[in-house]
Amino acid sequence: MRGNSFGKMISITSFGESHGPGIGVVVDGVPGGLPFDLQALAAELLRRAPGQVAGTTARKESDLPEVLSGVFEGKTLGTPIAVFIRNTNQRSKDYNELEGQYRPGHADETTMKKYGIRDHRGGGRSSGRETISRVVGGFFAGLVIPNIKVKGFVTKMGPFEHFEIPDNLDADFSPYHFPDASKTTEIRDYLLSLKKNGESRGGRVCIVASNMEAGLGEPAFDKLKADLAKGLMSIGAVVSFSFGLGEEMANLEGSIVSKERSNFGGIEGGISNGDNLLLNVTFKPTSTVGDKARAGRHDPCIIPRAIPVVEAMVKLVLADHHLRQRAYEN
Repeated sequence: MRGNSFGKMISITSFGESHGPGIGVVVDGVPGGLPFDLQALAAELLRRAPGQVAGTTARKESDLPEVLSGVFEGKTLGTPIAVFIRNTNQRSKDYNELEGQYRPGHADETTMKKYGIRDHRGGGRSSGRETISRVVGGFFAGLVIPNIKVKGFVTKMGPFEHFEIPDNLDADFSPYHFPDASKTTEIRDYLLSLKKNGESRGGRVCIVASNMEAGLGEPAFDKLKADLAKGLMSIGAVVSFSFGLGEEMANLEGSIVSKERSNFGGIEGGISNGDNLLLNVTFKPTSTVGDKARAGRHDPCIIPRAIPVVEAMVKLVLADHHLRQRAYEN
């Protein structure tokens, strides 16, 4: 295995490079007879697509999905679902000088050491464009668990922080997925300033899964927290994962922590307890900075476009464990 697949009962296998013909994914294990809406899939991909929001990459891609198999007359067939998204706005010549260079913080050098060859145009398989396949997979995973709502939002991006879980998780936090809408203009100006100066920033994202079912996860190696960690940490720019109180646990006594079940973020003993899941991931700053960032088409902060990706990975994990649990019960 080369690490291009994720999941057991429901799985995705992604393929393609950022400057090749396109990005594709095969989603296997989706039950038959589930309602499918192509426009809804396209709308979900548009949330991740480049060139939608001021202060992000200038690359423009429509990211229109072509469903090649697994769907018929608006229903899933239960067979492998193949989806292809064509690349239409590559500027591969922008990367010509990188053919003999390795960019710190990217996978340029490590890819060369692993395979002895690499596609230097835009990072190849390690490009953020690979995450299209995850969003597609997350969309179909959402059909499997329609009652569970997964919501991601920014809690820290540069000087902007939001510590409280929003009361209304159904609210639309677009365009920057920051719960305090009064900061939208300031965030836009901040990102444009970063872009102008060739600088970048990281930040933190919170994900809440509500209307959870209890019993998801295995007691040993396939704990729900372990699979969530793997799914979220597999996103290229993510550098840390926590749930519940997370690192704050290191500063507290057990008598304090054990008073409230909510401190455990919906997972006890590696198994969901039915409470809302509370997850946090940290993103590193975009590695391309300086003159290369000013001249190229790069995100000064990847987080606004990463929200649908983190939501998708959580849905994939939850759908996978939902199907595993149903197999136990049957």
